[in-house]
Amino acid sequence: MDQTLSKLQPIALSLLRVITGLMLFQYGVAKLLKFPPDSPFAKVELMSLYGAAGSIELIIGGLLILGLFTRPVAFILSGEMAFAYFIGHFPKNFYPVINGGTAAILLCFTCLYLVTSGGGPISLDALLRKRG
Repeated sequence: MDQTLSKLQPIALSLLRVITGLMLFQYGVAKLLKFPPDSPFAKVELMSLYGAAGSIELIIGGLLILGLFTRPVAFILSGEMAFAYFIGHFPKNFYPVINGGTAAILLCFTCLYLVTSGGGPISLDALLRKRG
């Protein structure tokens, strides 16, 4: 069983990267494109801290989905999520379950893992490596 599952690890890594990118991308869409309209982020101003975060999440989250420049992109997103947690959530309460910061912590450490592991075999990084 262990050997069978370990063969799937590279595919799972690529899937983890895509889903993590989609999770971050959706926040960028909500903050900058105001979709869905009933999102709590629909009132975010472009020239604000939330607007800057939305720009990072939209553009760099899109790169993460594609698996392009995965390691530096994941490093930036990991830092952004740590920043989001300590600026936006931690001051509300020490406990993540109360301060609403669970997603930020999970995204931070998932991106940190992607910094060390790369984007996996189903990525533009892997495609460019094969060509070069």
